[in-house]
This record gives sequence, C-alpha cells and structure tokens, in this order.
Amino acid sequence: MAIAAVAVIVPLGVLFFLSGLVVNLIQAVCFVLIRPLSKNTYRRINRAVAELLWLELVWLVDWWARVKIQLYTDSESFKLMGQEHALVICNHKSDIDWLVGWVLAQRSGCLGSSLAVMKKSSKLLPVIGWSMWFSEYLFLERNWAKDESTLKAGLQRLRDFPLPFWLALFVEGLPVPRNVLIPRTKGFVTAVSHMRTFVPAIYDVTVAIPKTSPAPTMIRLFRGQPSVVHVHLKRHLMKDLPETDDDVAQWCRDVFVAKDKLLDKHAAEDSFGEQLQDTGRPVKSLLVVVSWAILLILGALKFFQWSSLLSSWKGLSISAFALAIVTVLMQILIQFSQSERSTPAKVSPAKLKDGGETSGTREDKSQ
Repeated sequence: MAIAAVAVIVPLGVLFFLSGLVVNLIQAVCFVLIRPLSKNTYRRINRAVAELLWLELVWLVDWWARVKIQLYTDSESFKLMGQEHALVICNHKSDIDWLVGWVLAQRSGCLGSSLAVMKKSSKLLPVIGWSMWFSEYLFLERNWAKDESTLKAGLQRLRDFPLPFWLALFVEGLPVPRNVLIPRTKGFVTAVSHMRTFVPAIYDVTVAIPKTSPAPTMIRLFRGQPSVVHVHLKRHLMKDLPETDDDVAQWCRDVFVAKDKLLDKHAAEDSFGEQLQDTGRPVKSLLVVVSWAILLILGALKFFQWSSLLSSWKGLSISAFALAIVTVLMQILIQFSQSERSTPAKVSPAKLKDGGETSGTREDKSQ
C-alpha cells in the first residue's frame, strides 16, 4: 500500500477494529446470556448491534469516498425492499459488490439482518468475520459433499427469523458468456427448495460500472476517491419458479444468460434504462462514525493518562506494534474484499450446449 493510503487506512482501521471489538463483546454476551432464553430476542438485539459495525463501512462508501450507487428497478419492487425476506443472486463486478449490497440493505432498513453464504475461512477474520458468525451468516467449505448438510441446516434455521432478511448467494462459476459467469446451481437449488415456503421473492441483482467511472476498490474507498455504480434489481416471485430441481437449475442459468444480455445493453447505453429510484444518502452512518470516534478518542485519552504508555520507549514500541497489527489486519480486509470478478469469456460459447452442460460438469466439484 502507498504511504498516503496507509496514512488514511491506519486511523480508520484503529476506529473500525476497536469499535468492532466492542461490538463483538456485546454480541458474545448476548449470545451467551440471551440466546438460550429467547433466540428471537437475541436476533433483534444482534441486528441493532451489528448495524453499529456495518454502518462504518456504509459511511466509508457514502461519506468518505462519496460513491454514487444508482438503483434501477420498478416502483413496486422498490417499495417492497426491506419489507420481506428475499434470496439475492448477483454477478461479481467489482471489489466492493458486497458493500454495495450493504448500502442498499441500509437504505431498505434491513442492514443488520442482511446475510450471505460465505467461505468458511471468512468467519476467522478478526471483528468482521466474528460479527458475521454471531449474525448467522452461512459458512461453507466449497466442497458439496461437506457443504450440503451445512447449507440445509443453515437455511432451516432462518425459517423462524423474526425480521425481514436478505440472504445473498453468489453462484457464479464457469466463464462462458461475455459479462457474467455461468452459475453453479447446486447451492441455489437447495436454497430454493428449503426457502419456498417462507421467502416470497428472489432479487435478481446486476451490477455494472459506467464507462465514465473507474471501478471502485477498497483502496480507492480509503483514499476517498469517488466512483459510480449502477445496480439493476428485478424481483421474481418464489412461487413462480418451476418445481423440479433440474428445472430450477435451468431457471438459474437462464437468469444469468439474461444478465449477460442486460450487461451488453448497459455497455452500449451506459445505463440500465429502467426506472431510476432515489435511494438518498442517510446521515445515520455519519452519526454512528462520529459517535464512535468521540467515544474512542475520549477513552484513549483516559487510558493513556492512566497508563503513561506514551511516556517510555517501551510504551511507544507497544503502540507502534499495535498500529502495525492494525495495518496488517486492514490489508487482510482489503484482500478479503477482492472478489472473483466477472470476466470476458475465453471459452467459445459453441462449446457449451444449451448453456448448461459444462456448468453441470463443474458442479460436481463445488457448489
């Protein structure tokens, strides 16, 4: 990382990790003391507590880097966002697709109950991974033989979730179309099978970057460099999906073929061309970050006065070591955010009969 970027990342990292440890502590206490008595009460409390951490990252997008996220969807779907359970499927387009989802969830009032299917190693990430675990994210090993039962159990636990939630499932796999990846459908089929009765909708989300904007990255966010992101959302009723597993898998593949055409259209017009909804830029994330900053600065001043940590070389060395750890942890967070982007195809579409044969071959190795 460049020196200028480090100068910004370190203080923001200190703020994020110290406040995150406070959030993790509250989550742990609630998990031990409240969850055994009332799982739904714990979930409601955890939603509010988790938001105190996630809003710091929303602030990074909204107020620090001033990334402009434009949402294209019909007015009915827009009104229902945050009012219902939804399974979310999306293409990968930038390093911060997951953050774009959080921003939209925050606008819809369900940031604290936004969930995702993640790699198992993600839950080991300090602060952010621990908070995801307390928030009931689903963690898989990318080995279907091991993951099938884990995924089914995790989906079953969501059946009695007391608040509207979004579950993000990234299903892209084999590169064949120009703009997206043909999906690995086993996880999607399992999700649909187990969520039909209590999740009314699937949000088909397509992310694109306009030609006039650089692609957003975590480094650009920390540097305060703006970008523009276009998001198209199409709401599908779960009850309209086909009944058999094979037909659901084909439906998923067809959706990604349609995404590819939609992205071709966006590349030509630099817009999704449908209704552009005003999502605004709420001040809540700004207030949360300012509040955290004031509390932590006051706490740090009291601590340094009490400990005299900065009055000796040993104390200075400990402080420098702590800052180095924060820098390393922030680098890990940046690497974590780097998604597998949708890339132009290097395989001839003619080799993929009906858009599904090769995908099915790959699915046996991972979901």
